[in-house]
Parts: sequence; C-alpha cells; structure tokens
Amino acid sequence: MRKDFLPFSKPSLSEAEISAVAEVLRSGWITTGPKCAEFEATFADYCGSAGAVALTSATAGMHLLLVALGIGPGDEVVTPAMTWVSTVNLITLAGATPVFCDIDRDTLMTTAPLIEPCLSERTRLILPVHFAGAAADLTPIRALAASRGIALAEDAAHAAGTEYYGERIGKKGTTIFSFHPIKNMTTGEGGMFCSDDPALLDQVRCLKFHGLGVDAYDRAMQGRSPQAEVIMPGFKYNLTDFAAVLGLGQLARLNEFIGQRSRLAARYAELLAEVEEILPLAVPTWPMRHAWHLYIVRLDTEKAGMSRDAFMAELKKRNIGTGLHFRAVHQQKYYRDTLGLPADALPATTWNSERICSLPLFPAMAESDVDDVVATIKEVLGR
Repeated sequence: MRKDFLPFSKPSLSEAEISAVAEVLRSGWITTGPKCAEFEATFADYCGSAGAVALTSATAGMHLLLVALGIGPGDEVVTPAMTWVSTVNLITLAGATPVFCDIDRDTLMTTAPLIEPCLSERTRLILPVHFAGAAADLTPIRALAASRGIALAEDAAHAAGTEYYGERIGKKGTTIFSFHPIKNMTTGEGGMFCSDDPALLDQVRCLKFHGLGVDAYDRAMQGRSPQAEVIMPGFKYNLTDFAAVLGLGQLARLNEFIGQRSRLAARYAELLAEVEEILPLAVPTWPMRHAWHLYIVRLDTEKAGMSRDAFMAELKKRNIGTGLHFRAVHQQKYYRDTLGLPADALPATTWNSERICSLPLFPAMAESDVDDVVATIKEVLGR
C-alpha cells in the first residue's frame, strides 16, 4: 500500500506563477485591471475566439448567458443530466425548464440524434457538454440548432485546450470554460466566456459588472470612467487581476500539461486493459485532441461484486483518492422530487451515473503513480 495519499487531482503551480501573483498583490491594483484584460486577450488568441470575458466562474458565465438570452418561465433548455448540477440549477432558478437528453453510453456526451427528440416549440437553448477533455461531435449539433433557429452554447468546463477537427474549442460559437482548481488550468476559481457574437459579448461584459455601460476596466481610461452609468441591472462576476495573472501563467503551460496528462492516460489504458471489471471511457472517433482533464472509468459492478461507492471507499483506505464526475442531475434529491422522471427515461445516463469513477490524473504525477493506482485496483478487486 502507498505510504502517502495520492489525490485524484492537484493543481500544478510554479514558483514563477506564485511570484506573479505576489507582484500583482504588491502593485496596488488587485481587482479587475490590466492583467485581466491581458488574460482575456491571450485566452481568446489561444482559442482563436473573436472575444473573451473573464468571470469568477463558469457558473457565472452560464448565468449571464441565460440572462442575456432572456430565458425564463415557459422556456426550455435542452442539456444532458450527466453534468455538474450548477447549470441545471441556473436554468431552474431562471424559471425555465431543464429538458434532459441522454448520452452516448461510452463517451458520456450527447449527440444530435439524442437531442432532436427533446426539442419543442418552447426550446430556447441547447447546451451540449464536452466531457473529461474530449470534444462532443459539434458539427451535427450545430446543424440541428441552426435548422431549428435555436441558440447553442457549449459547456466547455472540461475542455480548455481540447480541439475538434483541428480547431480549438472556443473558436466557433459561444463557449464557457472553467478554471476551478481541478481543471487543466486554474485561476483558483474563475471562468471564461468566449463567443463570435459581438453583441452577446458586449451584453455579457455589461451584465458581469453591475450593468455599467463600460467594462470594469476601461482599456482607454486605465481605470473606470467616472461617467459610467448603469444601462441594465447587472451582477458582480468580474475576475480579479491576481486570479488573471495566475491564469496567464497556467495558459502558457497548458499544452505542456495536456502532454503529460496524455502520457499518463495512455499508461492507464495500457494497464487497465488487463482488468475486465474496469471499463474506461471510449475516445471519440471524430478528429479531435483530447485534453484529458479527467481519467474516468466505469466499474462493472456485477463482475466486481461490489458497488462503485464501496470500490471508491476501498481505494481510499489504501491511499488512492478518486472523484465522482458526476452523479447525474436527475438522480439528485431535489430533481428526483421535482421532476419525477421515470426510471427508464435516461438509460445510458443512469447506467453510468451508478458506475463512474475518476482516477488520479494531474501533471505532477509519475507513471509509477499510475502503476500504484492500477495495482491497488487489482488488489481491491481480489486479483
């Protein structure tokens, strides 16, 4: 058994990044300022996006999207239930109705054929989710949304650095990223809203900072114009400069991070091929670059003779940390009670929700750590 605990995720922070944060803290300008403006421009350039707005979280980005689109009572938003609950909470809090589409059983991502039956005359927005660092098959989904005149936005919380048909996620359409500490790059907490719709970007910039007619940091003024007025009710979702400077350092190393994650994922795939009770996710067949945000497996509970929760508990006893991404939204208590979906409504989602488990994966890991994880899995399974 390992002597030290191996967490399932750990941020990779360099001394240069820590020093850059300290420099901002000493500068006297720690809220939204020049570093935030630089981070937005650099991230947009990395993705090839027409524009980017830095925010306190991806959840903030989803909230502002719903507000900007005027989504509310009587409207429906189609999205998978295999996602973090924040998106569905926001749809519900807006007074709209979440409509869950099922997922592919082995990629955990939805597809155009699974989305289409969920659409109605009340559908205002389609929200596919890129999962674990893989890209959803966007071309058919984009065509479906366009043919029905429905807004489309991508939940790219797992997809910083992911590519689809040679283009980085974030280049086309509207995309929302997360920089939570377990993600491929972090700002501590934070998110980025990217879009090729200039009017939508302007509205999000306004809404993120009280509804003022100028941004929190006016590039021309090097501050905020004293004549700025509220032109619509807004929120307080602007990112700080010390978070942004951390993001700049992380973004500069993102491709390096993805390279190391890819090597570790390949080692997992090689070793787990020997363990029939463990079913890794399938890598999509369309052209893409996987960013390997998570290494998710499914436990064949029948062959293993134990539940997923018991399996995770046994790994923890042996100093191996794991994660759960995710317990599906329709299985969360509030949504069980309020939506009351039939048991067979989302078969692939439900099957996976009861079996998925995220194994340790972060850039500072060595291949020997992967070897430890797989050896411990074999021990737990009695092999």
